[in-house]
Parts: sequence; structure tokens; C-alpha cells
Amino acid sequence: MSGDEAFFTPLDEDFQATELTRGPWDPDSQHAGPPAGLIGREIERLAATQGDWQVGRITFEILGPIPIDALRVEARVIRPGNRVQLVEAELRDSEEVLVRARAWLVRKAELELPPHISSLGEGSPARRAGRPTGALGPPPGPPKAADSDYFPMAEELGYHSAMEFRFTEGSFLELGPATTWMRMLYPLVAGEKLTPLQRVLTAVDSGSGVSATLDFTRYLFVNVDLSVHLHRMPVGEWVCLDSISVPEPAGVGLSDTALYDERGPIGRALQTLLIAEREK
Repeated sequence: MSGDEAFFTPLDEDFQATELTRGPWDPDSQHAGPPAGLIGREIERLAATQGDWQVGRITFEILGPIPIDALRVEARVIRPGNRVQLVEAELRDSEEVLVRARAWLVRKAELELPPHISSLGEGSPARRAGRPTGALGPPPGPPKAADSDYFPMAEELGYHSAMEFRFTEGSFLELGPATTWMRMLYPLVAGEKLTPLQRVLTAVDSGSGVSATLDFTRYLFVNVDLSVHLHRMPVGEWVCLDSISVPEPAGVGLSDTALYDERGPIGRALQTLLIAEREK
């Protein structure tokens, strides 16, 4: 593994990205999943100083390619409150801001609710809701899923080798909607234990990739943002993405992903897509 044992290694106040962060579009640029996880890590650290909070929604604005280089991430509260807080975070290299994010933090509480209302309740609306792929109910668990080859990659190391993918519908090389279970094979930051938020944020940017409806060798379908809504944090190592992507002739597309853990639904994610033909 060329000594890479995590997506990032700490460097004083910065984080050095390893080859495990490499994405499919450019061998010198990262997949957006690991940087999203790194930003989530910083927001969690900030939230821990404020009390017992959960990220309810986080939106990432991806301002350009993210190099496999040393990065710095900072977060701050921009709207304090007793029950909800708005947090802003930035990821940058030595020259410019690469990703901006905003997250709503909701203070956690212990509530008594009717047993069928929450996502884990029998008969819950969340469990009956139609999935983007058209199937009803939660997808089969990872033990019933199959491995799949990744998009053609010239480099051996990258995000594709640092994550495990198991499909119950579709595959990377099969165009159209797909359902895949994902788990991280390495820590996000060397020497640190993964958190549920880090697991889901590192995986969820793959929604547009697993559900690609266009030929990867002919078209680009790059997301310029990622918005993740979470009503519950995932339990366990696996996160499921049930995704569909819709490209339009005007060059704009949308990826819609329902999120699950092995117990049931946990949230939803959307990505705005830039659609373009590759230069010949």
C-alpha cells in the first residue's frame, strides 16, 4: 500500500492527503468523499465543545478540483442557539479555499414518540417510502450483495481501492440506477477511530458514480455540490446508497440518493451535476 494506512495523515495544523483519496476524474485530484469526511470531522470537534449535538443537514459547495496535497480545515459557529446552531467550515490548500460547507446542528434530546413513527418503527413512513430505484422498503443487507469492478483506472491506489462496494442492484459498469453498500477500509485520519458521520460523508458523494447513466469514457458527470440530510446517524461499518442520476441535454443533472444502514433509513443526499462530453 505504499505506506498509506489512512486517507489523511496529520501535519501540525494541516492534513496530508494520501493516494487513497484519489478520484476517478484526475489522477492528481481527490474524490470528494474523503474531504467531505474531513470537514465533517472538524464540525464534530466543534460541536463537541458546545454540548450534545447532531448534524441534521450539511451542504458542501465544491469550488474546484481538490489536489492530493496538504490541506487545512477550519469550522466556526455563525448562528449560535440553544436548540439549533449553524456552522460554517472551509477546506483549503496553501493558495485558496477548495470547499465551503454549512451545517445545521440540532441539540439531541430524549423523547417519547409513538413506536411506529421513527425510522426504526414497524410501519414507519420512512420504511415504506419508495426508493429512488423504484423498489419499496429498505434494500437487502451487505451479506446478500455482490462485489463490482470500478470504473477503468490507470492507478492502482485511490478511493476505489480504499472503499469496499457491494451492490444489490446495478454496478459501476452497468448504466442506470443502483443500490450499493459501502464501507471504509482505512481510517479517515491516521491513528483515529472512525465516527458514524465520517463514515456516511466519506461514502455519500459516490451517489452519482454508482448510478451513472452515461458512458464514463465519453462523458463527464461531475458534482459541484453535495447536500446531505440525516435524521439518524448510521450504526455499524456499512452505509447503503440507493441512487438514481438524471442528466439533461442542457448539461445539467441531478443525483438523488436514499441512505440506509443495516437497521433502516438514515437520510437522503442530493448532488447537482455538470454534464459534458470529454474532450477528444
